[in-house]
Order: sequence, then structure tokens, then C-alpha cells
Amino acid sequence: MGSRVRLVDRQQLFGHRALTIWLTGLSGAGKSTIAYELEARLVRSGFSAVVLDGDNLRHGLNRNLGFSAAERQENIRRVAEVARLMNDAGLIVISACISPLCSDREAARGIVGEHKFAEVYVSTPLAICEQRDCKGLYAKARAGELAQFTGISAPYEAPRNPVLELDTGALRLDESVDMLFRMARHCCSPLAEVERYDHEYHI
Repeated sequence: MGSRVRLVDRQQLFGHRALTIWLTGLSGAGKSTIAYELEARLVRSGFSAVVLDGDNLRHGLNRNLGFSAAERQENIRRVAEVARLMNDAGLIVISACISPLCSDREAARGIVGEHKFAEVYVSTPLAICEQRDCKGLYAKARAGELAQFTGISAPYEAPRNPVLELDTGALRLDESVDMLFRMARHCCSPLAEVERYDHEYHI
């Protein structure tokens, strides 16, 4: 038995469309910092938004997963399924996950839905991410203490056509958040646009 509440009804309630903003990039690129700042700004502006932080999810929902190719794939699948459920509830989701492979991100897009998925590339260069290394992970990876570490001993595939690209080595935090906020506000256009969008895409 399915829900008797349609997505359009939830979007009418919140006054904006649902969306998943998928932040991808290397460890230390600034994804989580940007995600939480964007969440705060969206909520202050009257939007209903929530962050799915990859690191935090690995302490709970995904704590049984390691970093093999299959486990990374499952990690992304679970995050995408949660994002889809939250979108179905009318929320804006900001996902901050390394998600290194194009194929896994495309699978996430397929789960969430093409018209609710905005891929954003946090393109901070590896050298800057290593300089930050606040968790000491790059140092361990360089020393051979961490296997399958993205950017060092495991590949990272940059998005082919991201909606937005943010290099936090060149942009201040407020500049990155400003760009993302404008994008989110456009993609989650207010109530007048909700009905047109839902009719066009038959949601």
C-alpha cells in the first residue's frame, strides 16, 4: 500500500521543489564544509534542506562497508536511496560523498531521478587537498598504511558534465556557497513553478 500523499502535495507544503545536490570530489576538497554552510543558508532562507555526509554515514548506515570497489558501489547506492526517500518527502538533499567513479554517480542519478539530481564537482586539486590533510589520511596513504585511497592508490574520475564546478583552492567558502545557493534556488524554483515542473515531467 503506497502513500496517499503525492510529491506535488509535499512540494506545495514546503513551497519549493525537491532536489538532490550531489557534491563529489577528493577527500579534503571541502565538500562537507560547503554542504553544511549551504544547508544553513537554505534553511535560513525558508527552504527545507538536509545534509547526507559520507563520512558520518560510514559511522552508522554504512558502518559495515569497507573500501573495495563493490563496497564503495554499495555505499553510494545506499546514500542515493536515502536521498530519494528524502526527496519523496519534499526535502532538498545535499550529499557530500567522494563517489569517485562516474558509473557509481550515474547509478545514483538513476536512483534519485534525472530531474532531481544536480551533480556538483568540488574540483580542488590533489596538491591542495594533501596540504590540508586534516585527518592525516593522505600521509597514511603515501606511507602505504591505507589501501585503496582515492587520489593516491585508487582512481578518481572527474564528472563529465557537472551542473557546477567549485575549486575551493581558488574560491572562498562564501563564494562557493553563494554559487551553490543560486543554483539551488533556481533548480528548486518556488510554488508557481512546482506545478509546471510536475506537469512537464509527470511526477
